[in-house]
Amino acid sequence: MAHSYHHALSSVKQWGGTVDDFLFLHTWMDESKTISCDFRHRALRHHASGVFLAERLFGATLTLSTGRVVPTRLIAEQHVREDFGFIPSFVDWMKEIRPQPWMGRAQPIHRDVDPFLIDPRL
Repeated sequence: MAHSYHHALSSVKQWGGTVDDFLFLHTWMDESKTISCDFRHRALRHHASGVFLAERLFGATLTLSTGRVVPTRLIAEQHVREDFGFIPSFVDWMKEIRPQPWMGRAQPIHRDVDPFLIDPRL
C-alpha cells in the first residue's frame, strides 16, 4: 500500500469504525517517509519491534468511534503485513545493511574531556 489513508481504509473494512479512528496510527507507522522517500523508510518501524513500540506509545487498545475496542498491535501488524506479506524482525532489516568503515569508527571519549574536570572517585 502506498499511503496511510489506504491502510486506514483497510482497517475500517476489518474492524469497522471510521478512517479517522485509524489514520493517526498508520500515519505514525509511515512517518519515516519524511527522512527517506523510498522503501527504506520502513526499516525504522515496519518490523516486530515497531509493532510493539506502537502498542507502547498508543496503548494496548484503541476504542473506535463505534465503541468497539481493538488491540493496537493487531492494527500495526496489519499495516506491516499489507506492505510485506509478513512481519519481519528488526534483525531481518539489520542483516541487510552492509557495514561501512565509518559505522564502526569511534573516537576516544577522553580526548575531548578536560582532565581537571574529571571526578577522581569515578
